Amino acid sequence: MTKLETQCAAVKKASYTLSAAGTDLKNMALESIAKALIENQDRWLLANSQDLAAAKAAGMRPALLDRLALTPERIAGVAEGLRQVAALPDPIGRVDRMETRPNGLIIGRRRVPLGVVAIIYEARPNVTVDAAALCLKSGNACVLRGGSEAIHSNMAAVEIMRKTLAEAGLPEDCTSLVQDTGRETANELMRLDKYIDVLIPRGGAGLIRSVAKNASVPVIRTGEGVCHVYIDREADLQMGAEILFNAKCSRPSVCNAAECVVLHRDIAREFLAVAVPLLDKHKVELRCDEEALALLGSRGVPATEDDWNAEYGDYTLAVRIVGSAEEAIEFINAHSTGHSESLVTRDYFTAQRFLDQVDAAAVYVNASTRFTDGGEFGLGAEIGISTQKMHARGPMGLEELTSCKYIIYGQGQVR
Repeated sequence: MTKLETQCAAVKKASYTLSAAGTDLKNMALESIAKALIENQDRWLLANSQDLAAAKAAGMRPALLDRLALTPERIAGVAEGLRQVAALPDPIGRVDRMETRPNGLIIGRRRVPLGVVAIIYEARPNVTVDAAALCLKSGNACVLRGGSEAIHSNMAAVEIMRKTLAEAGLPEDCTSLVQDTGRETANELMRLDKYIDVLIPRGGAGLIRSVAKNASVPVIRTGEGVCHVYIDREADLQMGAEILFNAKCSRPSVCNAAECVVLHRDIAREFLAVAVPLLDKHKVELRCDEEALALLGSRGVPATEDDWNAEYGDYTLAVRIVGSAEEAIEFINAHSTGHSESLVTRDYFTAQRFLDQVDAAAVYVNASTRFTDGGEFGLGAEIGISTQKMHARGPMGLEELTSCKYIIYGQGQVR
């Protein structure tokens, strides 16, 4: 067995113990981890400073540096997320169907863990804790494989969690970090279906597509975020400008940030006059189709076909002008990654058409796409935003990290 196989075999073994753990034990472990992360925050911050220094030296973009950075406030938020997960109802063991068949068999369906969940992700050390916490509460052991840019941060976090798990009476291998961040090890992990039950990639489009292409382990695709904001002819333009500013600029590196604004031709000029001064606060680059470029002049740059499918993760925004809501919906469905899409309008019927016809995990009317988040949706921390339709869609909380099995009571029945 390779080193990675040995590691994953240990996680598989730990998963059997964790799957039988009671809710009180899991909650106590989560509360203990939250406390330990606060008590050891200087250690975590020191490790993070090493990653930040290396990332800056390598020329990492500011928006990605922001994703990588930890602060005492962010660590406090991570700890609070753990407590919120502990406070959520435990889905494991819940029987959501029980009926007696004509032959006397009593057949029920019980909620159970998936088993071993592997997560491959990039640049966000808070994901290390969020993912481990959701897996723990849902009875799943996890194998974490972060990127090289966050390796010191991830190692520190996992060491703290493993020590705390052991002190709580659970196997430390319930949470395990792959410390080799090389591509060969990642490819090996994708094929260990003997030990891994499901693989969840979190990161840019390149990572997600690579995992989906190369994995033999079942994959849940998450995080590809080419999100749009459509400003309708009946929109409140000030509201639309503020929604767009928030969706693009509040944190441009995350997957629920807007990458393209679609404008109805009738209000395009007026809307840009309101929105551009807000976008100027962050010097947002506007990549425009011909109509938008004619309105913006030197403030915009010409868009290419690639811009309509780009996940910039930065202060860059594509601008498209359309003649109708129907054209906007068609454009969005053609270029969306199925993550989050938003409409700004006062028109009820346009809103209903948008909700009905736009094919995405989260569809908004008069609100920012930035709300697509497990915490904002009341799920606690989420392990990712699924952009596919099986096995889960949208923010993946505890329920989405479970499967089911049938339990059958008999009295000697034979067939």
